[in-house]
Amino acid sequence: MSDDFDFDGTQSQSRSSSIKLWDILSVLVLIFTACLVGYFVMIFLNPGSSFNVLPPGGYGPKIPTMTTTPIQLEPTWTASPTLQLTPSNTPRPTFTPFFTNTPFSLVPPTKTPKPTSTPKAPFSATTQQVESTVIHPDLACNWAGIGGTVVDSNGSHIVGMVVVLRGTLDGKTVEQPTVTGINKEYGQSGFEFVIGSAPVETKGTLYIQLVDLQNIPLSDKVYVNTSSDCTKNLVLVRFKKNG
Repeated sequence: MSDDFDFDGTQSQSRSSSIKLWDILSVLVLIFTACLVGYFVMIFLNPGSSFNVLPPGGYGPKIPTMTTTPIQLEPTWTASPTLQLTPSNTPRPTFTPFFTNTPFSLVPPTKTPKPTSTPKAPFSATTQQVESTVIHPDLACNWAGIGGTVVDSNGSHIVGMVVVLRGTLDGKTVEQPTVTGINKEYGQSGFEFVIGSAPVETKGTLYIQLVDLQNIPLSDKVYVNTSSDCTKNLVLVRFKKNG
């Protein structure tokens, strides 16, 4: 006890100085340890940091690479003139045409056949407007109709031919057949169609035609125009066989 604590205080001061030095070293060690721990924490959080001496990928710190400086020509250097060739006028090659084969045939060209004419109907007809009194003198102007005859190429009457009247009259459809030879007042092959009890005017709405028993036309459609004039209230139609 007496060795550690002298009354004059000499040994106590030496021991106190030694303790202060170790305290300073301990503090420095603690500070270095804290800095080292902070460095590792920073590298752990950001491995790509520039402070990391061993970055990911195994590459160390980047060493600047040397760049090559291109050789520059001296300012006083002048390019030597290049030799230019004078173009010469070379004539273009002329085109030689190839011979073409001229077609030749021993077979004379065929003649184009002439178009055949449309066959003519067996019967043709003529029409005439007259006063009905030539056939019906007692009816005067109280009648209107169409009548006529059918003859062969020699003018002989043909009995038993079918004649039809078709078309429209006063907005109504007309379809009337008859047979030649019934109305002898017109002749041996006479026929007749009554269209009204008074003269009536029509234009292109009625036609008569010769047909056979199968209703095949034997003549063209003969359109008849009737008149409201009492002196033209009968239309005479004469069919004649073409020779």
